[in-house]
Amino acid sequence: MPFDILVIVCLVYVIGLFCVAFLAERRAARGQLRFLRGPWVYTLSLSIYCTAWTFFGAVGYAARSGLEFATIYLGPTLVFIGWWGVLRKLVRIGRAHRVTSIADLISARYGKSNGLGVIVTVISVVVAAPYISLQLQSVTVSFATFAAQAPEWGPPEHGSIALWLAAGLVLFTILFGTRNLDSSERHHGVVMAIAVEAVVKLAALLAVGAYVTWGLADGPGDILARIDATAREGWTLVPSRFAGLTFVAAAAVLTLPRMFQVLVVENADERHLATASWAFPLYLLLMSLFVVPIAVMGLERMPEGSNPDLFVLTLPLQEGQGNLALLAFLGGFSSATSMVIVAAIALSTMMSNHILAPAWLGLRRRIGRGGGDLRSVVLISRRFCIAAVLALGYGYYRFSGGGEALAAVGLIAFVGAAQVLPALLGGLFWRGATRIGATLGMMAGFALWMYTLFLPSFGGGAILSADLMAHGPWGIAALRPHALFGLTGLDPLSHALVWSLPVNAAVFFLASGLSFPDPMERLQSMAFVNVFDHGPGAKGWARGQVEAEDLLSMAQRILGAEAAQHFFQAEAARQGKPGFLPDPTPAFLTLLERELAGSVGAATAHAMIAQLTGGASVTVRDLILVAGEAAESKEHAAQIEAKSEELARTARALREANAKLTELARQKDAFLGQISHELRTPMTSIRAFSEILMEPELPPTARARYAGIIHEESRRLTRLLDDLLDLGVLESGRAQLSLSPVRLRDLIRRAIAAAANTRPERALRYQRDVTAEEVVVTTDADRLLQVFINLITNARKYCAADPAVLRIGVRRRGSSVVIDFIDNGAGIPRREQALIFEKFSRLGEAPEIPGVGLGLAICREIMVNLGGSIDYLPGQGGAAFRVVLPMTCPPRPGEGRKVPPDAKAVNRS
Repeated sequence: MPFDILVIVCLVYVIGLFCVAFLAERRAARGQLRFLRGPWVYTLSLSIYCTAWTFFGAVGYAARSGLEFATIYLGPTLVFIGWWGVLRKLVRIGRAHRVTSIADLISARYGKSNGLGVIVTVISVVVAAPYISLQLQSVTVSFATFAAQAPEWGPPEHGSIALWLAAGLVLFTILFGTRNLDSSERHHGVVMAIAVEAVVKLAALLAVGAYVTWGLADGPGDILARIDATAREGWTLVPSRFAGLTFVAAAAVLTLPRMFQVLVVENADERHLATASWAFPLYLLLMSLFVVPIAVMGLERMPEGSNPDLFVLTLPLQEGQGNLALLAFLGGFSSATSMVIVAAIALSTMMSNHILAPAWLGLRRRIGRGGGDLRSVVLISRRFCIAAVLALGYGYYRFSGGGEALAAVGLIAFVGAAQVLPALLGGLFWRGATRIGATLGMMAGFALWMYTLFLPSFGGGAILSADLMAHGPWGIAALRPHALFGLTGLDPLSHALVWSLPVNAAVFFLASGLSFPDPMERLQSMAFVNVFDHGPGAKGWARGQVEAEDLLSMAQRILGAEAAQHFFQAEAARQGKPGFLPDPTPAFLTLLERELAGSVGAATAHAMIAQLTGGASVTVRDLILVAGEAAESKEHAAQIEAKSEELARTARALREANAKLTELARQKDAFLGQISHELRTPMTSIRAFSEILMEPELPPTARARYAGIIHEESRRLTRLLDDLLDLGVLESGRAQLSLSPVRLRDLIRRAIAAAANTRPERALRYQRDVTAEEVVVTTDADRLLQVFINLITNARKYCAADPAVLRIGVRRRGSSVVIDFIDNGAGIPRREQALIFEKFSRLGEAPEIPGVGLGLAICREIMVNLGGSIDYLPGQGGAAFRVVLPMTCPPRPGEGRKVPPDAKAVNRS
């Protein structure tokens, strides 16, 4: 097959995976999750266990070691059939405690120790490096095999192929693996793409196997005869090694980060395990069905010295089956890419949550800054970690030379991942397991694995010198990596397994027995070990299964009475039930759980609420009792401080009330003086000029001029009395409203024209969105116009900016309309903002502007009568007022006199 066709097919295949992932994400965003969360998609996603190792390497393994290859399939089969209870417990814990990775689970189990999470993360990252290297190596040699069939392309540079592949995987994983940061959300696009790849690699391997069995051989009987004839010395099974490798493969299903990701984190329903318990072993059986036939036929037909890891690919090529070889290539490509994508997602989550984000928060605290936008930090750190994980795998591939057999590289990673197993299983079933035991056990096992297997895998002289490998450090033969303490006669993998895992388990149990868990560890151990007593995993809180009084009683024991009551009151206000307890809606239960988690941790808070909602059995009572005892001591210690704070708040409130009363008293005194002046001045003028008009010899022109003065002064006096009477009518609720549809644009235009007579020498520029003002409301147009005129008049009076600008903004908000009046002046001082809507209140810095301080008080009462509100908006630069008006004002019976709108341009001061 031409090499360019291979490249085009690969690009089309990758684009197809992008489309599958994109469509799955869109369906998930629309809530169409029934198929995406089905048991078959979940089962197929588990196929990431079958990486390039099992697709290519299993055949090579069988060609070198016979039936020993079956251990990599037998281990997970035994787990899904015989350890189904362990899997169910893992999934239940993962859902109940909302864990995001295996590091998160172990950290939560042992008292939420982030240090333990860091250790698991480091182990997982180091283990992943050779495994990712294996995937890059498999795709690289596959490309090189096809390129060898097309001499015109020249020999490809393996490092470039691996680099481009790693870069493409980074891009795909970032696009579909870091779209969200909420731990409750799942990677539907990635999981769906993996399910598609699972079908492709299974179909490819079955197609090659069927061709070998019935195309190159004469059926199963002929294949069995060829197996007997091809049997080699290396095919002899060693029972101890076979058992050890089976155990390691079984452990990998539980401890590899990528397997934990799809098995636990991506699980949408615990019942899907029932399907996976037989369907996944069946999948593994089908994947292994033709491994030996392909290996035997490859040994017969391929030239001496051919790489048996590539028989799946090279055998069809040699036989001229280009299309079958292409399908085999896509199967191997799917096996490699699916593993790398999920591993990168899982490892990036662990590195971000347990290393980078805590380090960033610690740095912010040390330099005295706030938390900042942690969401963006986590998002960026996860993307960085994805690139770093792929870079580590690529670095291992280049540094190790990629010369190891694929199966050997995979087994190195399996033994490393198994170092988490004692702490994991001990934490699930043994309440006496402690953080110290888990930490020391994993560190001991990991160190032995590094020394006896991982570092020597780079080859003599790469990291460990050839002299150290042969004679041990400082010439101590008992410390040789492959013959530690004189244990010889074992292959390197078995040797490393014999030393690392038993030492790990022994240290774990010994240290746990000698140490004592702290209270948080005891709470978490009870929650994990007895997880089946807590009911099914969280599927979202249900409405109406718990009384709000019970939730408040529990919250007060943890948060304290005042804090809990404040939290419940705030939520009741948000629900529109001020003065009552909130409804126990799912949203409220989620908020309460988060609030409690700040004191007792996420897992315990979840268990406490589950106890009251019926999602847990009585055994959780122990959790509440322990937390209650801790809360009692905490509450007792905080009582004095709480009372002190309460007294301080009361004193502060009294000071503020006294200051406000003092200011109002001052304003009232000023008002009395001002109102006396305002009343006396026109009355004096009217009296004086009326006496002059009595003069019989007064010229007609003077008589007319004096009569005009009397008329103006009487109108001034009338306006003042009208304001006082109008305010009284509005406050008593007796205002008569004349409701009719009116367009806001027309009202604002009329208000601007009416206010133009106030300080006409001032140039006030208006900023409006006339389109947004095309809103029709049903209200009392004259009353609303009175409010608008007052606000615009105030801007003309008080805005001292040059040029003065008033911005009028209108927008819909549900069944209401919001109108903002914001000028670019100095605004209203903070100390006076609370008084501006009080009667007789005037700004202290503008006594020269006439007025008695009734304008905004009247505006407030008008808006109350219209079913809306008027408020001052601080922090807008200048003076800013917001008018909120219902689209339809409810009619209110009452009596009152309609005041002409041109008489309502009253002062703010």
